[in-house]
Amino acid sequence: MIDREQVRKVANLARLELTPEEEEQFTTQLGSILDYVQQLNELDVSNVVPTTRAIDVSNVTREDELQPYADREAILGSAPEQEGEFFKVPKILNAE
Repeated sequence: MIDREQVRKVANLARLELTPEEEEQFTTQLGSILDYVQQLNELDVSNVVPTTRAIDVSNVTREDELQPYADREAILGSAPEQEGEFFKVPKILNAE
């Protein structure tokens, strides 16, 4: 299915320098992989739903519950700068 010349071409495109032994090894290995893919292509999957995972995965999260912090002044007091009841931060956007 794949020959040494194709392996050399792919190696060249990938900027890999292969020894003759590596070329032979990759020719054999890639041939085996392509044979296996061909076997998979012969399967009838018309009734199989496409999926990205073998099992369903979902995030386990909790609902956010807003709660006022009891000591707001302690939080504001630990900030480098504050302006009234808010943190003062440097501008990141130009007014232009």
